[in-house]
Amino acid sequence: MRMKKKTTAAASGAAKRRKGAAPVRKSAPGKTGTKQTGTKQAGTKRTGTKAAGAEATTRGAVASGDKSTIRRLRAQLVRAQARIEELQASAETDFLLGILNRRGFERELIRSLSFIKRYQASGALIVLDVDRLKPINDAFGHAAGDAVLKTIVAAISDQVRASDVIGRLGGDEFAVLLWNLSEIDARAKAAALEQAIDQLAFVFRGNRVTAGASAGVAIITAHSDIDRVLDEADRAMYVRKAQRRHEPGDQSQG
Repeated sequence: MRMKKKTTAAASGAAKRRKGAAPVRKSAPGKTGTKQTGTKQAGTKRTGTKAAGAEATTRGAVASGDKSTIRRLRAQLVRAQARIEELQASAETDFLLGILNRRGFERELIRSLSFIKRYQASGALIVLDVDRLKPINDAFGHAAGDAVLKTIVAAISDQVRASDVIGRLGGDEFAVLLWNLSEIDARAKAAALEQAIDQLAFVFRGNRVTAGASAGVAIITAHSDIDRVLDEADRAMYVRKAQRRHEPGDQSQG
């Protein structure tokens, strides 16, 4: 009887162990779980690749945008520089006559003085004052005076070289900067300019009138400075104007 009970108990225990092992077999499909994890990891990799690609595209777009911005800014800078040069030229140009005004001429004179000092070159400054412009303005108006000034500038331009500089110092006073002239040549050029302007004739309201000009000369050397050379030429011009008033047939005024 005891043997039968033991056998029965052993069989019952084995059956229980088999029942208890069953859940282990049910949970065994670890292979399926591994595949699912691998799929998830592969999906993560693909997602990461897409994100990296999107980031690279974004960086490329930003870089392209930066280049476009740089090109735009460079174009704006070029336009701004051109505008600055245009405004500077306008500020230094006499609009009526199309030549340098006093500011522009003095800038050129300073630059030329630096060149002369550095390279031991030579030059001359001629200052001209139109002799009879005031009576013409008074009698026929400023439009007539403007026409006289334009014709005088044309006459001066015909007498000088392209490398020489013409400027209007103000009102009826002009200046000419000439390069590489001896004092004798400079005074001869001043006389030629006076003669060319003296020969001009104008007709206003049926009246024939003439103008004329008095010229003063200053020689530019390595020791010259702008104030001294302008003052010297200006004083020489007034001396010449006084001389012309006493010349036979001269009607200089203003």
